[in-house]
Parts: sequence; structure tokens; C-alpha cells
Amino acid sequence: MDKNTIAGFALIALVLFGFAWWQQPSEKELAQQRTEFVKDSIANAKKIAKQKKEVAQTANKTIAANADTTALFYAAANGTAQNIVLKNNKVELTLNTKGGVVRQAIIKGYTGHNVTSKDRKTDKQDVTLFSGADQELNFILATKQDNIETKNMYFTPSNVTDSTVTLTATDKSGKTLVLDYKLKSPYLLSLNIKATGMNGLFKPGENQLLIDWQEKCKQQELGYTFENRYATLTYKESEGSTDYLSETKEDEKATEERLDWVAFKNQFFSAVMISKDGFATGAKLKSIPQQKESHYLKQYHASMNTAFDPTGAKASQFEFYFGPNDFRLLQSVENQSTFGKSLDMQRLVYLGWPLFRIINRWFTIYVFDWLSKLFPMGVVLILITLLLKFITFPMVKKSYMSSAKMRVLKPKLDEATKQYNKPEDQIQKQQAMMQMYSEYGVSPLSGCLPMLIQMPIWIAMFNFVPNAIQLRGEKFLWMDDLSTFDPIISWSQNLWLIGDHISLTCILFCATNILYSWFTMQQQKDQMVGQQAEQMKTMQWMMYLMPVFFFFMFNDYSSGLNFYYFISLFFSAAIMWTLRKTTDDEKLLSILEARRAENKKNPKKKGGLAARMAALQEMQQQQQEELKRKREELNRKK
Repeated sequence: MDKNTIAGFALIALVLFGFAWWQQPSEKELAQQRTEFVKDSIANAKKIAKQKKEVAQTANKTIAANADTTALFYAAANGTAQNIVLKNNKVELTLNTKGGVVRQAIIKGYTGHNVTSKDRKTDKQDVTLFSGADQELNFILATKQDNIETKNMYFTPSNVTDSTVTLTATDKSGKTLVLDYKLKSPYLLSLNIKATGMNGLFKPGENQLLIDWQEKCKQQELGYTFENRYATLTYKESEGSTDYLSETKEDEKATEERLDWVAFKNQFFSAVMISKDGFATGAKLKSIPQQKESHYLKQYHASMNTAFDPTGAKASQFEFYFGPNDFRLLQSVENQSTFGKSLDMQRLVYLGWPLFRIINRWFTIYVFDWLSKLFPMGVVLILITLLLKFITFPMVKKSYMSSAKMRVLKPKLDEATKQYNKPEDQIQKQQAMMQMYSEYGVSPLSGCLPMLIQMPIWIAMFNFVPNAIQLRGEKFLWMDDLSTFDPIISWSQNLWLIGDHISLTCILFCATNILYSWFTMQQQKDQMVGQQAEQMKTMQWMMYLMPVFFFFMFNDYSSGLNFYYFISLFFSAAIMWTLRKTTDDEKLLSILEARRAENKKNPKKKGGLAARMAALQEMQQQQQEELKRKREELNRKK
């Protein structure tokens, strides 16, 4: 890695660090913001309560004034709300006869964190994905006469078992609207919506079922900021791939393609609505981030429509997935679904951009699945690290030996280029160095190869570990939960850049990063010549600044990810140290001298990158000589 690359990384870190510092609000401003937030929350709550009261009063007046109305399903607007529970060993779904939709979803087998308390004894046995008003679903039929909205209707239950229920609404003339539910697999709930006797109630060509779906996505994990990065409204185009709204800011979109499904997703769990006929173009999707103090991540809203048959010959069919974001489990949903579609729901587990997704999809997941059957999750992370180091070791060793060759040649390069120490002689100096490298058969660019080899793997794991639900709640050594941070010190107030804790694995990662940076700089310093070596001395502090920047960035990240980076860097430093100790510089130099003698006897034509670099340097020299000649002519004329 040359000085320009190092300087680039260092400047990026300085800019980001400086910008974050510049954007920091004062304590007074923070206190004012908190006060204003509380005041606004109270004011909004009062305003919403007032509006609800006015709406209820208006609705009661309307009902009283139209006691003899013949409006569709007027009789179904009165009744008693009743809860009906569908359950198996994986989920427990509570439906209410008012509205006829799921009002609470509990996912079993995963610890439900009490995010308002640091006492883990208050955690619950299961995860409540949503309950009460956190999620609202309304089916709307826009007839010629008026709108029929299921949220205002009371349904009569029948065929009630642990896995089935049929909800029926009937009007005075015998028209019916039936919602037929069936819990068909551990996490998949089917819904058929069917009508009878509604012929002619709709305008020609407007037989549509409108869907209004909203959810306040609850914080489920201890680290709000980290979890919020992976909470997003995601959707699947019928003739395309998946996409999602922004995770960090308010975002909305009107889709231009038909959709197969829409998901309200947080880091490890999702609520997904799938339509057999698809959601028509123009679906309106919206995501609004919530305040940290609310313990909600996002406010999701999806307004969609799909085909509806008022004759009752064909039902509008849906499937709901309420469950974990587990890659293999989501893959199996496609086989469990009766719609015969390519759902690609495993894309809810984000694995990174195409290159990194390929690494995770076809290597990391298979190795992870195999190892997790045999070892605890912390050991799995260590073994994956060792396996990756074993695979990349031949390339890393080859790269190191190239750098070692440059190191043992440094005294000769210093001697051969000492006459080119003036600034205007730098091109000649570079040419002399390239000539010697060519004679000895050494590549000056191979020193960056270890970083190039490891970077895709590092980024791939950066995307994989935070989305691996298998790490959720898993303990290892001092870490209580590999999916969130591991505080050794915590406090009540948030501090700028640090938050309310210090994570031990983050400290270990950053400390090891400093160690690895030191090894890297020593290796580069030993092979640099002339001014490069002097410049390297002034840039060392920048390299040490990067781990400090990483501390503020990764302190809120999961302990599993920080632990992986710590182990990876530790073994990288150990490999570099071992190679340095086992390399015989004198023997290596004698091999290079023998190669140089052989090359002089049988000179080879330069090719590839070496030839292009030599040509570029020659062109630069010619340009400088031409410029020098013109200046001399100009001076003579004067």
C-alpha cells in the first residue's frame, strides 16, 4: 500500500471525524431538544385523543341518525369484539372479530428483550412482534354506494380450531363477506377473502380490494442505533428483484411495477404480506423513523390494491409470514406457499452488494450452518476466521515475500538512486528503481495484495454477522449476547460519539488494529527509499488515528462482529510476525542476486504492467525534458 493510499484513508477518517465533531449539538441544545420533544409528544397525544373523540362522536351521531339505513353491512357495524387465538409451537396469533385481522403476533423460542431496562431478568420468554394498535390492517371495498371497510365490521367466527377460523359478516339482504384463515406452516398464515351476492355493486372495471396496512415497528434488541440500521420496509417486484426504502431517513415511493409481497422488517423479525394475484402498480409505500426515546424504530405504511371478484367465484388470496429473518427458513417459505411464485424472501436477510453477497451466499452460510451444528457460536466465529486465513495464506505469503524482496534490496536501491535526491530528479529516480526491480524480478505493487485479499471478506462478514439471527441471545466468554454490544462500563446519559456504554470487544478490535497497523508500517518502512521513508514517518500518526475512529464507529455494533474483527486482525498480525521471523534475509538476497545474473544472461522483454509503467515514466521524462527545453529557449530570448 503506497503513501497516497494511506493518506487517502487517513484524510477520509479525519473528514468524517471532524464533520461529526462539528455537527455535535451543545448540552444546552440537547436539553432544549429533549424538552421540545416531550412537549410536542404531549401536545400531539392530546391532539390525537381529541380527534379520535370527535370522530367517535360523529360516528355515533351518524349511526343514530340512520337507524333505519339500508347501507351495506350496516348490521355488521354493531357487535361484541372477541379474541381468537391461532397457535402452534412456533407462533401465537391473536385475531379480533372486530376488523377480522391479526392484532397480536408472538414468536416463540426467541427471548423478548425488555428494551426499557438493563436488567435482563425482566426479559420475556417470547418475542411480541406487535400488539394492539402497533399494527393495523384494513380491507376496503369501494362500491358505487359507499366504502365497505373491514376495520368497522364485527365478524361472526366459525370453524374455530388452533389452526383455523372463518369470520363472516352478513348484511340484511344476505350478502356476505368471508375471511377464511388457516395456519398452514410454522410461520405462514393463509387468508382467503370471498364475497357473495355483490354482483353489480362495483363500477365496471373497478373490482378492486384496497389494502391499508400500517405498523409501528417495535425495538426488539438492546442496541437501538444498531438495530435501526437493519429495519426497513422491503418489497418484491413480480418481474424483478427486491428493494427497500431508506433505513436512515423518511422515505416514500409509488411503485411502477406489480409487487408479490411487502415486508415490515426489523433486524431479526418481519411481518410479510404476500398476494397471489400481486399488488397492482402504484402501491404507495412509506417509512418514517421514530425517536429513540419512543422505543419504536420506524412507522411503516403500505397502501395497495389487488383483484377482487364480487361474484364470489374466486377468492382474493393472501399469505402472511410472521417470523424470524432466518435465511434457510425464508428459503423454505417458497416451498410452503401454495401460490407457485418465486418469492425470494431470503433477500430479507441482507448479505451485501453482489460480490459480497456471493461470498456470503455460497461460502459463509454453508460453513456457518455446518459449524453451528457442532460448536457454540463464538467458536464458530473463530473457526470461520481460521478457515479463511488458511484459504488466503498462500496468497498472503506470496505477497509478503514480494515485500521482503523489496526490503532486502533497499540498501542497493539507496545506493543506486542516491544521486537523484533533488525534486526535479524524481522521475529518473523512479526509473532507476523500476529498472532494478525488473532486473531482480520484483513487483513493487504486491505489497497491497494482503489488504486487497482480505477486504472483500471483511466487508462480506460485515454484512453477514449483524443479520445472522443464530447469534441472537448466544453467550460466549464474557459476552451475554453476540448480536448486540457487550458493555464493560455503562451509564444513563448518552455521550456524543460514544453513547451510553463502552464495549469490550470494540476495545479489543481497535487495540489489535493498532498492532496490525504497526506491523504493516514496519514492513512498508523497511522497503521504502529516500523521500518515501521520510514521508512515511510523518504519516504514522494518521495510521494510528484510524483505529481510534473505528472505536467511535463500532462501539455500538454487535459483539459478534467486533469479536470476529478482533480474531481476524490478531491472526493476521500473528501471520505477519511469523513470516518475518522465519524469513532469512541473506538467503533471500542471494536468490535475488542469482536471478539478476540469470536475467542479464537471458534478458527478457518487459510485458504487462511493468512495461506500461516503464512507458509511462519514459513519456513523463520526455515531457519534462521538452518543458525544460522550452523554458531555456524562452530565457535566451529574454
